[in-house]
Amino acid sequence: MVSACGAAQTGQYDLILQGGTVIDPRNNINAIRDVAIKDGKIAAVAENIPAPQGKRIVNARGLYVTPGLVDIHVHVYAGTGEKGSYAGDLSVYPDDHSFRACTTTMVDAGSSGANNFPDFKQRVIDRARTRVLAFVNIVNKGMRGGAIEQDLSDMNVAKTVDVIKAYPDTIVGIKTAHYAGPEWTPVDHAVEAGKQTNRPVMVDFGIFHIERPHADLVLKHLRPGDIYTHMYLERVPMFDESGKLRPYLKQARQRGVFFDVGHGGGSFIYRYAVPATQQGFFPDSISTDLHVGSMNAGMKDMTNVMSKMLNLRMPLADVIQASTWNPAKEIRRQEFGHLTPGAVADLAVFKLEKGDFGFFDVAQKGFQGTQKLGCEMTIFGGKVLWDLNARAVDKWDAK
Repeated sequence: MVSACGAAQTGQYDLILQGGTVIDPRNNINAIRDVAIKDGKIAAVAENIPAPQGKRIVNARGLYVTPGLVDIHVHVYAGTGEKGSYAGDLSVYPDDHSFRACTTTMVDAGSSGANNFPDFKQRVIDRARTRVLAFVNIVNKGMRGGAIEQDLSDMNVAKTVDVIKAYPDTIVGIKTAHYAGPEWTPVDHAVEAGKQTNRPVMVDFGIFHIERPHADLVLKHLRPGDIYTHMYLERVPMFDESGKLRPYLKQARQRGVFFDVGHGGGSFIYRYAVPATQQGFFPDSISTDLHVGSMNAGMKDMTNVMSKMLNLRMPLADVIQASTWNPAKEIRRQEFGHLTPGAVADLAVFKLEKGDFGFFDVAQKGFQGTQKLGCEMTIFGGKVLWDLNARAVDKWDAK
């Protein structure tokens, strides 16, 4: 075997990443370390793992090595042919967007419901190289838009519970979204299904109604461990008349409700994100709300959303935590999002560039930043599946 640096190796490890700055929030590591991989697992994280111990060596000096990203809000139920719906032609195929953005785990956020989740699993999840998990929609027909998502009679708790019990390793929670009526039924039914299956609920509360105040959602209806996504949405009444963050948001966080970015094509606005972060209201988790609209607009991909938060003065270590370990905990899949020896070898390697970079929000308003994360390499289950600058391959003339 020839290493990426051109020297023959017959070591005990399959691959060693040498000299990168490892950020592993679960294990409180933020230092230059080597990472060794064997048989698809993290074998060692240490200050110096001698090169002869590795069959292949990757020089990670000057780069950041982290757990693979866990994006808990995507839409990847693609190809159903249902025009204009997330359970159809608004979704994307996961492998087209995951590894090139350093993402190893994606969680579909309610594109399917109890009726069509088996189809989603067979046609997309089981065929993807990306690890795809799912929040199942409380609407049994799934996220198909229009009147379908307003039909209270189709929000059947028993059917939702049954499909979760049939696919316990893949369905991590329940999603409710897009309901425009005055009733709390969608949220309360989702929470009931969550209680019966020990799963968290993710809520998209983007269509507001006077009878359903946002404060009541996060203080009275959601449980500790449930997730509110789209936290920088313009329609959220985040600020009082003087521009101060309303106390109920911090109260909700204190009682254990998680706040997720869920950028998407309509849910991240700088006019709210800037003053909110200036007052210390940063996300628990960073996610994309990836779909055909958001990927070609201000969102782009996971690394771009992370870079936005970094330029809003969220510390890099916190950005990594909110993109790895925190979302893994939110979906209660703590086997992911960290580099503990014995854990699956999902890793991301980033280059942090300094310069003049422009970002824009869903209202087409710009923000100038000074740093940007780029995905250099993604390792999934010990295999290099994205390698931007050929760091893990041999030179063409290597002997």
